[in-house]
Amino acid sequence: MTNETTRWFAAVDWGSEQHQACIIDVVGRLMGERAFPHSGAGLAALCDWLASVADDAASMTVAIEVPHGPVVDALLDRGFAVHAINPKQLDRLRDRFSVAGAKDDRRDARIAAAGLRTDPQLFRPVQTGDPTVIELREWSRLVEELQQERVRLGNRIRQQLWRYYPQLLELADDVAAEWVLELWTMAPTPAKASRLRETTLARLFKQHRIRRINAHTALGILRAPVFKVAAGVTEAAVLHLRSLVARLRLANCEFRQAERKLDELCAALACVKTASATLPSDAAILASLPGVGRITLATLLTEASAALTRRDYASLRTLSGVAPVTKRSGKTCIVVMRYAAQARLRQAVFHWARAAAQKDPKSRVRYDALRARGHSYGRALRGVADRLLGIACLLLLRREMFDPDHGTPAAL
Repeated sequence: MTNETTRWFAAVDWGSEQHQACIIDVVGRLMGERAFPHSGAGLAALCDWLASVADDAASMTVAIEVPHGPVVDALLDRGFAVHAINPKQLDRLRDRFSVAGAKDDRRDARIAAAGLRTDPQLFRPVQTGDPTVIELREWSRLVEELQQERVRLGNRIRQQLWRYYPQLLELADDVAAEWVLELWTMAPTPAKASRLRETTLARLFKQHRIRRINAHTALGILRAPVFKVAAGVTEAAVLHLRSLVARLRLANCEFRQAERKLDELCAALACVKTASATLPSDAAILASLPGVGRITLATLLTEASAALTRRDYASLRTLSGVAPVTKRSGKTCIVVMRYAAQARLRQAVFHWARAAAQKDPKSRVRYDALRARGHSYGRALRGVADRLLGIACLLLLRREMFDPDHGTPAAL
């Protein structure tokens, strides 16, 4: 939000090769516009140009679409107040200036600057992030990417095994598991599997702590009759699998390392000292809530850091997709699910509610009540998530840990 000392309104329409900037004054007159290349010298020239117009950095506010990146970092480092706007909102502001839908970089920069002057409530201030939170965000997103990569490689391995070696698929549902990859390395074909010793399999299962199946049963499955395949199919599949297994092992190693790093960073944030050393940190309070695990905690702390810092319950409901969208006109009133939400935060809050409905009796009661009223599974979980977000904001305001027995009459 702009303040009374603001005398200049600037905007930057960022691009991959160059950034278009413009400046207007308090009455909306265009004071200048320029394009700057995306380089260190270009961003320095951008900041110098803005500083040459404004006597003081506090007298100028800058509008931009993307609330992160080198442009934002350079502006914040020079002391400018940066405000971000949702691209969809900027698109609606564009209709006020051109009914025909004309669009170019210069026009977008002018529209953003004019919107910041006339409608500052649509913009949100951008603050410098905590380095630990920034690092946690990258590790959290990396864990998600590695998990998706493991699933993709596992599906491709399953398809190759289906061609000539279906016995190995019967041993485990997760073909990306390390012990399955090691077993395939020892016996990549049914012919080699028939020569495996039971003691070798037993040693492998003991090393990886596999107890749901014993070596004798596994050996019987691997030695089951095989179907006839065309000449060269087995060799081709083994050649393909050798490459897939090598990539999957690397992904597994990186995934385990990323999980350990997530644990370290979450523990470090939970131990951060507050203004009063006796009060718990935000990470510790969120971790005490039912259903909050490592992935959910990391996602909440990173993707909703600004809303959690403000204890903004309404923003959390909107960002996570919990708040519905109401469309009312005359006698018609339609309430639909909110699709415009932060994808990673929506998924994390959904699984948080699912886990809480299993572990927390009060969350389970709320879930059952919503299901009894005829709501769907997803709608009931969104109701549980709505309650949990409200509790989280209240606990953060009071600086208290979650108490599962709160409100329960004390036993005589």
